[in-house]
Amino acid sequence: MNKNIAVLLLFVAVLISSISQIILKKAANKEYKSFIQNYLNIRVICAYCIVFTAVLIDLFAFKYVPVSFVPVIESSSYFFIIILSRIFLGEKLNLKQIIGISIIMLGVFLYV
Repeated sequence: MNKNIAVLLLFVAVLISSISQIILKKAANKEYKSFIQNYLNIRVICAYCIVFTAVLIDLFAFKYVPVSFVPVIESSSYFFIIILSRIFLGEKLNLKQIIGISIIMLGVFLYV
């Protein structure tokens, strides 16, 4: 496997973990009958399984990518979270968020 595919896998892992965060937010916004159901429900369990999958992808990609790439690529999660929260949670974007995300993504693309 070459380095470019490993970097792409790292971006996929970030996207997967961002999806997991959206699922956890949806679960947190729902009312449950008991304290245990807050933590042991299908959304929370699925979200943690998704995070586990992202970690496995990260570990696999670490064989081919220097660890110094990881913080830079992980910062792309801000972009994914804002887009996914807009789509699935209906949250609004403001100009400061758009400018901030643009700067972050410019930095990621310049580094990679």
